[in-house]
Amino acid sequence: MPARTSAVRNDYRCSIERNQAGKYCVRIRVRYPRHAWLLGVFYLASNFDKAMKKLEESVDFLQRHEEKLWFWGVDRAEDMGFSAEFLREAGLRLDRRIQFPPKGANLALAPERNVPAFVLGPVRRGLAESMEGSRPAYAGD
Repeated sequence: MPARTSAVRNDYRCSIERNQAGKYCVRIRVRYPRHAWLLGVFYLASNFDKAMKKLEESVDFLQRHEEKLWFWGVDRAEDMGFSAEFLREAGLRLDRRIQFPPKGANLALAPERNVPAFVLGPVRRGLAESMEGSRPAYAGD
């Protein structure tokens, strides 16, 4: 079977930070070039391992549902509530923040392809390194 020669890639930018409650906030900004569309989502996790497990699930979800997310998020922008609800069912929330943390990790995947677990290894390492030396900000510090 011939290999796909398409250079089109969905670009994922991922970051992780601890919030004041000590939860891990993982943000994902994906650029879908086929539709020239940018989608930002985030989720919270109680520890780093759970955050990484959820990252794998989230990227897989965003890959599999690109068309549906685009259709409800851009083509039918008046129905953005549906898109937000669809994301919520996957444990994700729309991230409307404009600024994105400078530290993080990147991942590029061919559209509609499964996410092999091994490609997330460098992303996990990059996010772990971005957490080194950081600590949560607590009220009263």
